[in-house]
Amino acid sequence: MNEPVCGVDEVGRGPLAGPVVAVAVILDPAQPIPGLDDSKKLTEKRREALYDEILDKALAWSLGRAEVEEIDRINILQASLLAMRRAVTGLAVAPGHALVDGNRLPELPCSAEAIVGGDGSVACISAASIIAKVSRDREMVALDARYPGYGLARHKGYPTKAHIEALEVLGVTEIHRRSFGPVRRVLEAPV
Repeated sequence: MNEPVCGVDEVGRGPLAGPVVAVAVILDPAQPIPGLDDSKKLTEKRREALYDEILDKALAWSLGRAEVEEIDRINILQASLLAMRRAVTGLAVAPGHALVDGNRLPELPCSAEAIVGGDGSVACISAASIIAKVSRDREMVALDARYPGYGLARHKGYPTKAHIEALEVLGVTEIHRRSFGPVRRVLEAPV
């Protein structure tokens, strides 16, 4: 198979706020990147360094996303698959095959294979995992400045005790996923 292979991963399925972000990456076999791994296993400093190296050396990469409104309308699984499809179709180099982290495949314009744990075992999926996590984390830090008091820079929108308490005190913003239980409970709570 001489056609390019892309790795695909997403981040942000569990948070109560913000988009779900997927990335597709085609690595250059002539420029290997040592140290690629599941983004969750790397320190923030290491992820940031690898992020720059991946962007510098990859043959192509693309970020796809699904916004909060889409997540609430079609559910988080479908939104994740939509973000993945957007990432793959956004690549400047058309892949012949996609390796997707997890056990579900989005509809893609090329053949594809789902690989459970692929973000820790397949270099191109690891690269996608790193780009997705760094990109979404940076966005949540920026949103923290726009929506102070929720702690978004710290927990990146995940349902921590502090985040849920902030929701109860400060209320729900437009970046919160209304279809998620903790957010819905705040919206439905008697005043």
